[in-house]
Amino acid sequence: MVANNRYIITGGPGSGKSSLLNALIRRGYQGFEEISRVVIREQHQINGDKLPWKNLADFAEICFERMEKQLNDCYSTNFCFYDRGIPDIIAYVRRGKLKIPKKYFEKCKQYNSIVFIAPPWQDIFINDAERPESFSDSLEIYHFLKDTYLELGFNVVELPKISIQERVDFIENYLA
Repeated sequence: MVANNRYIITGGPGSGKSSLLNALIRRGYQGFEEISRVVIREQHQINGDKLPWKNLADFAEICFERMEKQLNDCYSTNFCFYDRGIPDIIAYVRRGKLKIPKKYFEKCKQYNSIVFIAPPWQDIFINDAERPESFSDSLEIYHFLKDTYLELGFNVVELPKISIQERVDFIENYLA
């Protein structure tokens, strides 16, 4: 099944994805939060080791299972937006030089082929307990993400470095 209304917003850490998703939700679109941040929060609460910098394979598998559920939770006949998608897992696992399960590739087909990517943006970059990466790490991750999406056949649309509301307008105009 291919769902033409499922759009991924991706990019390196601290590039404005979550703020953009929240603005899209306020405009009435269905949106799905970044699963990796949820898993990291949960692992910190239980002092777990299923974190991308400690146990990437297990972390990726948890994220995959939850992102798969997010795909099934898109009930809107309008656009659904995802703060990261399963191709992000593939990029992170590639970056970690681990074997990528075949099922990850199969699920990528359930997103629209258009993906919006937020470029690294030093002026808005912030790291925190759930996002300990440096700006340099964010740049490297951005390139892994972009290359992975292109290799998977997605049409990667780079978001301009403009305000959140202008980015929402940009996406709406692009999809109109």
